[in-house]
Amino acid sequence: MSESSTARFAIEGELTIYRAADLKVELLAALRQQPTLEVDLAGVTELDTAGLQILMLAKQTATAEQRTLRLLGHSPAVLEIFEMLDLGGFFGDALVISAARH
Repeated sequence: MSESSTARFAIEGELTIYRAADLKVELLAALRQQPTLEVDLAGVTELDTAGLQILMLAKQTATAEQRTLRLLGHSPAVLEIFEMLDLGGFFGDALVISAARH
């Protein structure tokens, strides 16, 4: 797949209830720009259930619209929640776990 068919979307700071409504609109709009959207989560400092619901909605929307959503650069805050809730399979993305965490 060429780079021109892939859009990038980076989330910085908190992915929490306080930003969920705005991020939902922005993320879904970005999803519809190209057939593939890569979401960079390296800058996420906090993730709560509202933020997680936005990511899950984006994944479900991508699947329903036959698009591809990839989550990349999972920050420690994201990894913690994904591991706790065993969500790696839901999103289907490679989770790189730092050796320093173990």
